[in-house]
Amino acid sequence: MLTLHGYYRSSASFRVRIALNLKGLEVAHISHHLRRNEQRAPEFLALNPQGLVPALQTDDGQVLLQSMAIIEYLDETHPSPALLPGDAAGRARVRALADLIACDIHPIDNLRVLRYLRTEMGQDEDAIQRWYNHWIAEGFAALEPLLASGPSGAFCHGDAPGLADICLVPQVVNSQNYKLDLSPFPTISRIYEACLALPAFAQAMPGQQPDAE
Repeated sequence: MLTLHGYYRSSASFRVRIALNLKGLEVAHISHHLRRNEQRAPEFLALNPQGLVPALQTDDGQVLLQSMAIIEYLDETHPSPALLPGDAAGRARVRALADLIACDIHPIDNLRVLRYLRTEMGQDEDAIQRWYNHWIAEGFAALEPLLASGPSGAFCHGDAPGLADICLVPQVVNSQNYKLDLSPFPTISRIYEACLALPAFAQAMPGQQPDAE
């Protein structure tokens, strides 16, 4: 059986949970509470020296790191339903949409960045919220027209959810947690609602996880 090391509030773990659900794969979950620094415990650092979640242990003992690499591994080893389009241009588009979120928005709003702003830079909660929402809004301002002008369909690329949707939903949840006004982003909001109508996304939501507080 696959084993996912994660945390219910981790956006990257959230992505992998969605992918596992879409693939219909059975997985055991081990939680590492990020706010208590459990990801820095020696036994977890032995799995991932970076001390980040998620990490996926396969049934043959491999340890896979980084959510995007894990998701593409799942897509290659369990190809149906596909998370990437069948054509090269489509795959490039979906990867670009996903990377806009996973590489450009998410890392600078990550917990360890917010902690540094709070503890080392002396920023208060109002400043941190402004930081958080600034970078999401800037990213969404670019993402919105890319989605609106792309292939028509219910999701980011056509009528089936894929890698870009897997990245989008956790980022929208993050924006809601920090009360970002999403009215300028109607396409993002529409796709988000379409995703949540699917059990694979709804069951991966942070509040649905056993370790949710």
